[in-house]
Amino acid sequence: MAGRLRQPTGRYGGMSAEERRTDRRRRFLAAGLQLFGDSPGYRATTVSALSEAAGLSTRQFYEEFRTLEDVLAAVHLQVNDWAEAAAVAALADAEGRPMAERASAAFRAYAADVTGDPRRIRISFVEIIGVSPRLEEQRLNRRSRWVDLLCAEATAAAARGEAAARDYRIAAAAFIGSVNGLLHDWSAGRVDATLDQVVDELVRILLGMMGPAAAEPAGR
Repeated sequence: MAGRLRQPTGRYGGMSAEERRTDRRRRFLAAGLQLFGDSPGYRATTVSALSEAAGLSTRQFYEEFRTLEDVLAAVHLQVNDWAEAAAVAALADAEGRPMAERASAAFRAYAADVTGDPRRIRISFVEIIGVSPRLEEQRLNRRSRWVDLLCAEATAAAARGEAAARDYRIAAAAFIGSVNGLLHDWSAGRVDATLDQVVDELVRILLGMMGPAAAEPAGR
């Protein structure tokens, strides 16, 4: 399919063309979250299966998307948007509280959002990996957003005298890698711990990252 089909216009069933398109897109993304995030997974899903799960036709699929990869890309962004919104809301609720409480609240909100639905973990940490250079770029760009969020919070804490005044980008990237790896392994049954224990450990790492700067390595 070279491109999207022409969009219908006018009102039908009490909905405008734009409202129908928004509804179709929502249904395709919900079907993508279900099939990609559970069974059979992205690589085993077909356009026909996705359309059937959405209660729509393949023609309607091609009115909204070019490929299944476009759906996976949109679902991945949606899952990250939900988690980011949860973390940002927790930071807003913790306004004026000490750094340790703010960091803990934000990360626990993130973890609760991501792990509350196993499909979101699979989309974020499994299905998105190795699909294409385009999706790898998207994945890394979203990681950069998380790094930026952590660095902004650390810089604000440093300005309040609660954290060391230093460049946190490397530490933030290392923390994000720890989160991705540990939550993936936990969800796969490779970590013998409760979710609360996993989150507690990651919070300790986060707070340690934002503490006093470590001594410079020997030879510097």
